[in-house]
Amino acid sequence: MLSKKIINKNSIRNKFILQLVVASAALIVIFSTILFNYIKISIYEDIANDLQKTARFFSNSIRYNKGDIDIFRPDENIPNAKISVAIRPDLPLKVSYEQFNSNKRHYIKLYYPLDTKKFTFVTVTKDVSSTDILLEKILKNIFIINMITMVFIIFYALFLSQILLNPIRSLTLRLSRLNENFLTHIDIDDLPSEFMPLGISINKLIDRIKTFVKYQKELFIGIAHELKTPLAVMKTKNEVTLIKKREPEKYIETLKLDNKTIDEMNKMISNILEIGRQEGAQFEKPIDLDLVAFIKEHANNFKLLARHENKDIVINLTPESYVIKTQSTLLLHILQNFVQNAIKFTPEGKTIEIRTYNNEKGFYIEVIDEGPGIDEDKDLFAPFKRFGDKSGTGLGLFLAKGAADAIGATISLKNRDDKKGSIATIFLPFVNFCEIT
Repeated sequence: MLSKKIINKNSIRNKFILQLVVASAALIVIFSTILFNYIKISIYEDIANDLQKTARFFSNSIRYNKGDIDIFRPDENIPNAKISVAIRPDLPLKVSYEQFNSNKRHYIKLYYPLDTKKFTFVTVTKDVSSTDILLEKILKNIFIINMITMVFIIFYALFLSQILLNPIRSLTLRLSRLNENFLTHIDIDDLPSEFMPLGISINKLIDRIKTFVKYQKELFIGIAHELKTPLAVMKTKNEVTLIKKREPEKYIETLKLDNKTIDEMNKMISNILEIGRQEGAQFEKPIDLDLVAFIKEHANNFKLLARHENKDIVINLTPESYVIKTQSTLLLHILQNFVQNAIKFTPEGKTIEIRTYNNEKGFYIEVIDEGPGIDEDKDLFAPFKRFGDKSGTGLGLFLAKGAADAIGATISLKNRDDKKGSIATIFLPFVNFCEIT
């Protein structure tokens, strides 16, 4: 188990350490190679310069006797170097070098032109075995230093990764202390600037969770109240009816009232079940959806509903096409709720308009009715809030708000400027944009 934790492929810390160590090792190898080659070249350049200096000196010290080359003065020989004269017509008439091994020793031989007509060269042969041993020691020392450096780099990478992960650990600790009864913003003032956007996003998420928890509590309290009240009324009516014998018509009337109450409760329960279906729809896979074509398709069904109540729906859709990636079921739920409310509150003979347009911020869908308008000071999206004289459970706009939050949309309700109705707006931000034509 411990080894799995240490060698975790999904660990950011392990990836950081690995990349830092690999990059440092590559740089060290490159630098060490350059350094060693520079040292080696410098040493051999010094040897070559010494050989050329010696060759020039002896070429100037040679005595000629009857046109033949005479011997060197013995006091002008140098240590670790063998000097001689050679005739090599196969060599170019310029300074050249030859390396060879003999008796497990490494030698460098210099050919220095002496007489270009006779192809004679002064040769200086030097044993560089000790130099090779020195270079090997230098290479070993560089390798040892590199190993020590790599150890320090690994420890530094562990230390640095620990520092970099401290803000994440701090955020994790603060989040672990949160629960539905203790939801407070995390303090982002002491966070590094790189983690500031993350802290802001977490606080926004906490705000959304607090709103969700608040609405859920209100929903459950509302459900208990809304179901308890009609049940209590039914029980009271039944008890009053059973106090004494009555005509059959009285029993029939009581049963009819009970059935009406049951129908209202069934409608409320259906809306409550719709909450569960909506939460399931949030897991629906988003698809590429042409919003304009989508609204045109469903507007025909809305027109049938409106004409059934002697009302009309007109559509005014721009642009010709607007494609986004979204969850169509949740979007349809919001649109249906707005249109059904518009049909409910618009008087007979009046018109409802469905209008769309877009700008640099995103795409707008507006449902404009000719009803009595709304009270903009009230929370219209709270559960079980009913307005006006129309029947309903008061869950429609609450469900629409939940669906909008799930798809990243914003919904709003306001009165028309002419005070002759209201405007319900669905705003889909530009972040979901795919294609406009």
